[in-house]
Amino acid sequence: MTTSRVLFWHRRDLRLADNLGLAAAAEISPALTGVYVLDPQLMDPPEHLPPMAPARLWFLIESLRELQQRWRDAGSRLLVLEGDPVVQLPQLAEQIGAETVVWNRDVEPYARERDRQVAQKLQADGRKVLVDWDQLLIAPELLKTGAGDPYRVYGPFLRNWRGQVLEKQPATVPAPTGLVDLDSAQMPAADPLAALRESHGFRGAELCPCRPGEAAAQQQLAAFSGGPLLGYEPDRNFPGMAGTSYLSAALSMGTLSPRQAWCEAQRSRDQARSEEQLHAIAVWEQELCWREFYQQALFHFPELADGPYREQWRRFPWENSSDWFSSWKDGQTGMPIIDAAMRQLNQCGWMHNRCRMIVASFLVKDLICDWRWGERAFMELEVDGDLAANNGGWQWSASSGMDPKPLRIFNPATQSSKFDAEGEYIRRWVPELRHVNTRDLLSGEIPALERRGYPEPLINHKAQQAKFKALYATIRP
Repeated sequence: MTTSRVLFWHRRDLRLADNLGLAAAAEISPALTGVYVLDPQLMDPPEHLPPMAPARLWFLIESLRELQQRWRDAGSRLLVLEGDPVVQLPQLAEQIGAETVVWNRDVEPYARERDRQVAQKLQADGRKVLVDWDQLLIAPELLKTGAGDPYRVYGPFLRNWRGQVLEKQPATVPAPTGLVDLDSAQMPAADPLAALRESHGFRGAELCPCRPGEAAAQQQLAAFSGGPLLGYEPDRNFPGMAGTSYLSAALSMGTLSPRQAWCEAQRSRDQARSEEQLHAIAVWEQELCWREFYQQALFHFPELADGPYREQWRRFPWENSSDWFSSWKDGQTGMPIIDAAMRQLNQCGWMHNRCRMIVASFLVKDLICDWRWGERAFMELEVDGDLAANNGGWQWSASSGMDPKPLRIFNPATQSSKFDAEGEYIRRWVPELRHVNTRDLLSGEIPALERRGYPEPLINHKAQQAKFKALYATIRP
């Protein structure tokens, strides 16, 4: 009896365990082959789009290498191809005789159009296509207001989302085993991963707190839930503490599923011993919801990828000093908390979320640079670069997005005093200021003799805040 072959296309789901599309594919047939396509539109995009960050490329390559071994352990293999998926996938399906091709859906505009073209070609060849959601706890089509519209405000979205998650009670599915490999005659050409591994250009692998691969994601999740999760609120706000999960890249690249994260949080709930610990877990669940809020926003409003949600922000008179922007990006603004955060990002490909809000506010509302400059810069540097989350975060910081509060401005000195009160975070990432007393370090008002080459502040926060508010008044509806 001949077993029909199935092809599973990995994208943002680089794991075998709790992969809903993969589990569905294994139900069809054990003769299952995996494929990942190095799409030039994502690996080396056109000039108007940000290039893939070296840190993200490193995370991708190492995760794929581990995933290949997991496929071998399951009895089959993961093929890695280069080229346009619209061309590569139909050719591969023909070459290996795959009757069905399966993948998990994506929210990003480019991916949705690409997937439509791939499905159209496969179906024209007489092949079956099976797709479903995997990267979200609740499919975006299921989250609507009472009037049947997509949500634009987080609070009501959270209530609906949480209610549906609790009703659904997500569970995880095991990794497939006992798979049947290809015949040697069907094997495609050489694997391009080895060459890529030598050329990603990321030098911060030892510093990066996000670890590639499915096994590392599980280890980090277990370590987080066994300790930091129970103090997540308020510890998540202090960049000098190990109070966050460091799982943002794992969730973005799919070495960890949102169901695995949610289920682990529920196990921690069972072990919590105080209301404070239960509250901390609830706050982390809310962060998982923020991730899905921005994903569903991009799904329903793909135009967010190209500009502001609030139309009046298209008229804002940005000053866009390229010199100021370069100083910001390089961590040379003369504002210690800003420079510490940007140097952390440059050196290890990751930045604490509190600091992301501080540096975004500073770029937009102190330096008066277009938030899209910052959005692109983050995507060029972040190990966890994610279009939906990055765009949502920058539009939140710029006040151009789906946030009912009209204007929010962070004072860098106030933020330093509240969340790095001893200056430990600043001293780690701006070592030339380690000798400065804490009060001056946090305020940024460092005497000239103490600077030792560290730059003077680019701007005066109070003056720039007033200037920004005056400019904002010109676009208010």
